[in-house]
Amino acid sequence: VGQSLTIPITNGRLNLGVWQGIYLCEFRYSGGRRKIVATIYS
Repeated sequence: VGQSLTIPITNGRLNLGVWQGIYLCEFRYSGGRRKIVATIYS
């Protein structure tokens, strides 16, 4: 079970709106190891 997010990149920068951001949150008391995988297609 996981989540995914797709963000376009324009001229080497994340193409986010003015009030958009990316936030990673953990709400468990004892979290284990986490892995973030970034796949960049060009």
